[in-house]
Amino acid sequence: MTSPRMRGPFGRTGAHDDGPKAKFSDLLPYLREHRGILSIVIALSVVGAAASLAQPLIVSQVITAVEAGTDLGWLVPALIGLVVGGALLSSFRHYLLQRTGESVVLSARRHLVSRLLNLPVSEFDARRTGDLVSRVGADTTMLRAVLTQGLVEAVGGVVTFVGAIIAMLIIDALLFGLTFSVVVSSLIIVVVLSRRIRTYSRRAQERVGALTASVERAISAVRTVRAANATDRETEVIDTDARGAWSAGLDVARISALVVPISSIAMQVSFLVVLGVGGFRVASGAIEVAQLVSFILFLFMMIMPLGQAIGAFTSVSQALGALARIREIIDLPTETSNDSVTETLGGGDDPQASDLGATAVEFESVRFGYDEHTEILHGISLTVPTGQRVALVGPSGSGKSTILALIERFYDVTGGTIRVGGTDIRALSRDELRAHIGYVEQDAPVLAGSIRDNLVLGRPDATDADCLEVLAAVNLAGIVDRSDDGINAAVGEGGVLLSGGERQRLAIARALLAAPPILLLDESTSSLDGVNEQLMKAAIDRVAENRTLIVIAHRLATVVDSDRIIVLDKGVVLGAGTHDELLQSVDLYRELAEHQLLATPND
Repeated sequence: MTSPRMRGPFGRTGAHDDGPKAKFSDLLPYLREHRGILSIVIALSVVGAAASLAQPLIVSQVITAVEAGTDLGWLVPALIGLVVGGALLSSFRHYLLQRTGESVVLSARRHLVSRLLNLPVSEFDARRTGDLVSRVGADTTMLRAVLTQGLVEAVGGVVTFVGAIIAMLIIDALLFGLTFSVVVSSLIIVVVLSRRIRTYSRRAQERVGALTASVERAISAVRTVRAANATDRETEVIDTDARGAWSAGLDVARISALVVPISSIAMQVSFLVVLGVGGFRVASGAIEVAQLVSFILFLFMMIMPLGQAIGAFTSVSQALGALARIREIIDLPTETSNDSVTETLGGGDDPQASDLGATAVEFESVRFGYDEHTEILHGISLTVPTGQRVALVGPSGSGKSTILALIERFYDVTGGTIRVGGTDIRALSRDELRAHIGYVEQDAPVLAGSIRDNLVLGRPDATDADCLEVLAAVNLAGIVDRSDDGINAAVGEGGVLLSGGERQRLAIARALLAAPPILLLDESTSSLDGVNEQLMKAAIDRVAENRTLIVIAHRLATVVDSDRIIVLDKGVVLGAGTHDELLQSVDLYRELAEHQLLATPND
């Protein structure tokens, strides 16, 4: 089947340095889901801030009492209580933030996975699987930092910051003016640099996505890679992507290296200014020693929220870079976004009881191309009568697999109409349409898990007896005897523990178990030897009773007894009829038959 994968040797990664950018408002839905716990965290932060602001005031009174030689009374117990209470509040608040951070990641992953699995098939044709996996794993993890690295705690920090400013102004406005100018300068630098962090962070996540895609590509084809002695070359490709991720990570590190020391520098400069100017102010009698000590403590309290703000700026900027990649997928239209369901197929909820009428499938002047530049089908018209077996034959690239994909609505036609049971399939929901159609693609995948897991994919309520019956129908009854686990035996990643023919037959058994009224088979016998091919043919003969079958085959021997054979070439129908009729009427079919020794030039 022709596919848009030809856009590049490895498909599209989705990495665009100048792609869409996420805004802070895009984070709010993820936070809003947990507003209850976040409200508690904010309240605890405010209480903790108040406790912190009270400490310098009590320290000032302690110093004054010591200088005056009066009894300390309740001051020391109150100070100890504030310190211990603040520590306990901080610990509980930290747990709540970590818990909420994990919940935000879970929510983002669930939303993203739900969106991914509902994207149009064309998106999977155009994107690398590893890059999509990276968005679910690495990119969503970045959202945790929004909560765990200071954003919510910054709310309490604002209270501390404002309270410290007011207290410092009251103690000494001149000293405050000098220190505050240092703080404002540092904040301006942070804001400027945070914009760069967002850009570099997204670029780093894109490089990680490319690396994940390369690793997934090599591992999924590890046998082919080793058989071709290409291990070293694939290692070099992955190494190049790894170095790209490393380089992008260094870009983030360089900017972060400028941001992180800012709070430290601001604190040191402010502290030196307070010591120098404040010492002079004490010596001149403008302020007292107790006031200077309180001022210094309030200074630390003002700088500490600054550090939280810097951490919040950095973490939010990095998270926004990752969120942009997440939003890129979430904002894509799903497969059903443009569905307008107006009709239903007959038979209620039971596909097996569906009344398709006289014609199961009909193509009327159907045109289709995977992109606007190349048309694959050129005005095809064909009919598949209900209850008949119809074969599609023709050279590779003639559009046979594309026809099956269009019936399944993996893609929508660009012109003409496809009807199932007399109803335009665009007027049906995809779920209802596919409930009436079984589809076994060429080289059908086997999912990691057990034999039973694979069989019940389309019919989760099937019993073990149902599964064993359908395995026997496709000559696979023996595989359950290989392991003590029987039908629950593992098949390995991609069905690696099964032979190629067994994997294909298991995929057919999976479709047969759902027992839909229409069954599409794309080269279903291509991986079978002569003996098993005949057994499979006999099994298909049995399941074809009271069912419409559309079969694609390159080997004409498997379809010569079909009720109807449709010959395709280069996206057009050359003819339709029985085997004997086509030998007389269609030159291409006659050539195919002669090549496969099914006819002689004199037939």
